[in-house]
Amino acid sequence: MKVDGGIGALGAGGSGGIAAIGAAAKAQEDLGYDGIWSAETSHDPFYPLLIAAEHTEKIEVGSGIAVAFARSPMTLANTAWDLQGYSDGRFILGIGSQIKAHIEKRFSMPWSHPAVRMREFVLAMRAIWANWQDGTPLQFEGEFYRHTLMTPFFNPGPIDCGPPKVFLAAVGEKMTEVAGEVADGIILHGFTTERYVREVTMPALERGWETAGKTRADFQLSGPLFVVTGADEAQMDKARAGTKQQIAFYGSTPAYRGVLDLHGWGELQTELNGMSKQGKWVEMGELIDDEILETFAVVGEPEEIPKLLLGRYGDIVDRLSFYAPYQSDPDRWAAVLDGFRNA
Repeated sequence: MKVDGGIGALGAGGSGGIAAIGAAAKAQEDLGYDGIWSAETSHDPFYPLLIAAEHTEKIEVGSGIAVAFARSPMTLANTAWDLQGYSDGRFILGIGSQIKAHIEKRFSMPWSHPAVRMREFVLAMRAIWANWQDGTPLQFEGEFYRHTLMTPFFNPGPIDCGPPKVFLAAVGEKMTEVAGEVADGIILHGFTTERYVREVTMPALERGWETAGKTRADFQLSGPLFVVTGADEAQMDKARAGTKQQIAFYGSTPAYRGVLDLHGWGELQTELNGMSKQGKWVEMGELIDDEILETFAVVGEPEEIPKLLLGRYGDIVDRLSFYAPYQSDPDRWAAVLDGFRNA
């Protein structure tokens, strides 16, 4: 089991700003993390990873996630190629679709048939990389993307470490099947449960693997999972309240209703969605009771977290990450990381 940290909050305007990223990345490598993820929220996801790669030697660096449909396969292929080469093969390209409203209204990009489009997007990138790495003629012509021109001036050429791994974020069955077929790994959404992963995610991945002639050994499952913990009761209460609000936020999204439906909580999505349109973000968290919280999140003292997470996902997930506000105590957190390795 690999355990990953993150540096997304350290972007410009974040804690310490861009200048703090290098030291933070090195500190996480020294602490024993296996990977560092940077998310595309209020800042670009790739700049922090470039700095992190510069200040580290062995830790993996990944985008978790970058919005694929905000870009073209060519632009994203270029960015990923450079980060893979600069990090000496330590880069993981984690991508996701986002939702229709954001793609059309925030990014002003086209939206249609997200699972089918994502499959084609990844295949287009792989065709571009094959051209750069092996000289395979670039002749990709799909329904959504067409890449048939690559002159020497625009070809970065091969890199010793080869193309990066591609991890695809997915919740619904169609996108999960696509991940199994064309990606090297899946990024499970935090808004998931053990039951959903076992009963919905895994069968969908297996269908994708079968289509591509792949096996479980060819694939990684990465889980950024909800954890409620803290160094003291005040931190625990803060983590509990914050996690309930985050679950409510995700639960208001129609695309994620299937997770709630599986547990018989589908009508909660309707109520949360209505409240979100009224801007009642704090009140939404109050609808998440302890049963729902403990279904989505593990709750316990820091030293209990390895056993709790491994008990739920140890036979499924290959790597995980989670919020850990108690890391202000490095010695205690190092012991938590050791708990995963010694389990």
